[in-house]
Amino acid sequence: MPTEILMPALSPTMEEGTLAKWLVKEGDEVKSGDVIAEIETDKATMEFEAVDEGRIGKILIAEGTSAVKVNTAIAVLLEDGEEAGDISAPKAKEEPKPKADAEPEPAEKGYGGPIGAPVAGDAKADAPKGNRVFASPLARRIAKDKGLDLSQIQGSGPRGRIVKADVENAKAGDAKPSASAAAQPEAKAAPAAAAAPAQAPKGLSTDAVLKMYADRETEEVALDGMRRTIAARLSEAKQTIPHFYLRRSAKLDALMEFRATLNKQLESRGVKLSVNDFIIKASALALQQVPDANAVWAGDRILKLKPSDVAVAVAIEGGLFTPVLKDAHQKTLSALSAQMKDLAARAKSKKLAPHEYQGGSFAISNLGMFGIENFDAVINPPHGAILAVGAGIPTPVVEKGEVVVRNVMSMTLSVDHRVIDGAMGAQLLEAIVAHLENPMGMLA
Repeated sequence: MPTEILMPALSPTMEEGTLAKWLVKEGDEVKSGDVIAEIETDKATMEFEAVDEGRIGKILIAEGTSAVKVNTAIAVLLEDGEEAGDISAPKAKEEPKPKADAEPEPAEKGYGGPIGAPVAGDAKADAPKGNRVFASPLARRIAKDKGLDLSQIQGSGPRGRIVKADVENAKAGDAKPSASAAAQPEAKAAPAAAAAPAQAPKGLSTDAVLKMYADRETEEVALDGMRRTIAARLSEAKQTIPHFYLRRSAKLDALMEFRATLNKQLESRGVKLSVNDFIIKASALALQQVPDANAVWAGDRILKLKPSDVAVAVAIEGGLFTPVLKDAHQKTLSALSAQMKDLAARAKSKKLAPHEYQGGSFAISNLGMFGIENFDAVINPPHGAILAVGAGIPTPVVEKGEVVVRNVMSMTLSVDHRVIDGAMGAQLLEAIVAHLENPMGMLA
């Protein structure tokens, strides 16, 4: 029977997206793994791959359509012997605006469920109905050729649907689930609410604000998906995370001289280190020195990370990204510099994949290049801390009883008190300052 292709959830919190571009047309043959469309989320434009093989029988959602809800049917796939006339007429699916109390689309009718999180729905919707086995057309064909009993195979697709990989990994007479399916029960055990977005903060209603400024000349700016997500997440962060702040300054004179020397040596390779590269490296090493601070808040527990995965805020038009530099403590300054430039460039064109901006335990927000002397940053959950970096400013300081002028940079560490206590946060900030003021040690 024809199989509906569903709007995928490309991140655990995605609820809707824009079908930016179709890379196939009606009548095209597709195989598992073929890229068939480009989907825009609030954070990135991502490629969407086919799970099954077949022929595109009908495209239900035109490219350029926004606010397409996850699990909405966007196209129909036909298997061998099926024709477009076999497709039932869609019920107003060209307007993907289901009622708030509508039941979720059953996943057995297609594919494209969340990555790493279950689709929200009640327990009855998650369970197979009766003795019916849900499998893709390709999986059924392979199972028939191999003499496999599909009822004895656990599916790894959305809601347990059996896909190509499951039957390829199974053996005739083998009643055990395939390796890919073994993790499925655990995924289903996760609460559906985990994928729910943060609730919008309470405050003045839209009508109340509009009335307040009814006699003034104004311009309305519609909120896009990114700005809505930022508003919800940061409002939640300030309301639920017990922030406290630690402040220290670092003298950058030795770092600036060392940086100039290194950049002369690296010039032939086209490498130019920034002050921010040193801050990333210093933070990564400090997290290794104070391992208890290399942690995140996980609801009912604290997760301590072994590697130093450092996120860095990158401003883009309409919002910001926090791409993550994984294993930053193990990388050279030149490697960190190259990776950061690549991530920042792709962030500005919204080409980052979710795994490139999710994760990490610690973040850096540097506004020094804009002349900001100091500020307090909001923690990006579930991180344990974020370092707000100001500009380096020539400042008179006392050294050995004499007043001298040094290039001083102010830093503020915003800390989640549930994860990091005051003394631990102070140790972490002290270690960061020590590395910045003794930069040659970061090469060891």
